[in-house]
Amino acid sequence: MAKISGSDAVLQVIQKWGVKHIYGLPGGSFDSTMNAIYNQRETLKYIQVRHEEAGAIAASADYKLTGKIGVCFGSAGPGAVHLLNGLYDAKEDGIPMLAIVAQVPTKRMNMDFFQAMNEEPIFDDVAVWNRTAMTAESLPMLTDEAIRQAYAHNGVAVLTIPKDLGWAEIEDNFETNANLHTVNYPAPTAESVADAVKLIKDAKSPMIYFGIGAKDAAEELKAASEKFKMPLVSSVLAKGIIEDDYPAYLGSTGRVAPKPGAEIGFSTDLILWVGNNVPFSIFLFNKKAKVIQIDIDSEKFGKRHHTDVAIEADAKKSLAAINAAGEAREAREASAFYNAAVADKQNWDNWLDGLKDSTESPVRAEPIFDVLNEEASDKAVWAVDVGNVNINFERLIRMHGDQKWATSGIYATMGFGVPAALAAKVNYPDRDVYSLSGDGAFAMLSEEILAQVKYNLHVINVVFSNETLGFIEAEQTDDSHQPLSGVDLPDTDWAKVGEGYGAVGYTVRTKAEFKQALEDSKKTDKPVVIDVKLTHAMPFTTEHMYLDDSWQDKDKIAEFVKKYDAQDLKPFSYFLKQAQTN
Repeated sequence: MAKISGSDAVLQVIQKWGVKHIYGLPGGSFDSTMNAIYNQRETLKYIQVRHEEAGAIAASADYKLTGKIGVCFGSAGPGAVHLLNGLYDAKEDGIPMLAIVAQVPTKRMNMDFFQAMNEEPIFDDVAVWNRTAMTAESLPMLTDEAIRQAYAHNGVAVLTIPKDLGWAEIEDNFETNANLHTVNYPAPTAESVADAVKLIKDAKSPMIYFGIGAKDAAEELKAASEKFKMPLVSSVLAKGIIEDDYPAYLGSTGRVAPKPGAEIGFSTDLILWVGNNVPFSIFLFNKKAKVIQIDIDSEKFGKRHHTDVAIEADAKKSLAAINAAGEAREAREASAFYNAAVADKQNWDNWLDGLKDSTESPVRAEPIFDVLNEEASDKAVWAVDVGNVNINFERLIRMHGDQKWATSGIYATMGFGVPAALAAKVNYPDRDVYSLSGDGAFAMLSEEILAQVKYNLHVINVVFSNETLGFIEAEQTDDSHQPLSGVDLPDTDWAKVGEGYGAVGYTVRTKAEFKQALEDSKKTDKPVVIDVKLTHAMPFTTEHMYLDDSWQDKDKIAEFVKKYDAQDLKPFSYFLKQAQTN
């Protein structure tokens, strides 16, 4: 029987599971596995990141963009600890991931040796499966089980390999379970479908609130909206499941959402709640509304809002069954609530369109994102960092076609954008890829431009420089009403920083300059860094809106309207009243 090293066996297993590349930074304790990576360099691509956190973020982005598990690694001690931020991103967003962690040789473990530490406890909270190999012979089986558990529990699996076990020779006879991996979620019961249909029929102001669990059910969502005249609102991460220009899709809801999506939840009397577990949901909807909740995990039922009908089943199958069983509402039967929601969205879109050619200086976000919408292809991939850039992306990018995107959702770690763009271009080399970051977030992991340069990846990295941690500035100003503290950032020439890394750099201050920078970017195959000198003004706030004179203070409304140039915006109640009288 042929022999193989323990680490070579580990890498053979991950490749059988369809893994094509692995992210990490070498350390002495990882030498045995680096040797295996070298041995298998023809079939497994190694991506050298410059910080282990970036490797873990990139591995998380792998699954977010492709639906396939990502793999990262770190050496013993500091390398292992550095992984944690990216692992927590995966944990909080329910992302399967495998982290391979090195350990000092077994004879040096627990002996106060250089970089030796008890690694398992630090991963206990973040991982759904966390084991240290005790023999070389167990390594392939442990790797297989780690991936199975990561998929089964939608989370992080951590496999720790002592250095000597990675070198040890074992029999090359392990067969993986990869070919047995299937996903087949149940169909809804006839009784639950009948109960759901009755609630929909009786509702006067029904709506749909869907999350990432409905990612394969776009057509069924639109069919339900059209048949039952229900406006659609999504979680932040579910943006893109339905194209943004769909008339009844109001966008996401919550702080980063467009105005229409943030408004209507308080006026609904029924929510068809599909594949969604957003923690902020407890603040965003009428507490008296009835809820039909569809989820594959029964532990989610009633977690964010009381549930009247629970359907433990696949979203696509459940929506199809409800659509088939329910009685259609004709267009003339559409509720005032539905018609008001569509009109509210149109008002919002018209307002945004009025800002896209603004000549305000420093430049507003709307003109810049208008150019991005024009230039991005139907297959563009967006890697979106955390901060005000989330707000602008949610509201201003018009997702369509086969575009993809990823961000750090529940964990919301700054620094996500550049390493996620690295992952995007590795997975989709023929697509146009954009990282979008604020200047605060870009500074955190900008060194991963070096990885983009090393692998000659043509990524457009856009840095929105407004010299503040904008998201936190807004919280200190609007939420806690405190003096600004710790949010100011120095003006930095990020184009020169990008050039120092080996990328092509541009600094822009106007819409025309940004458009020219994107045009010029087509002439190089190198990564590009575009530093946009952005307005210091904060984005329109949906958390502290003052637009409705039927119950809000008129002086505060006047102040709010002036601050945000919102003269043409109307509150949802205005459109509801109009619809009720027509």
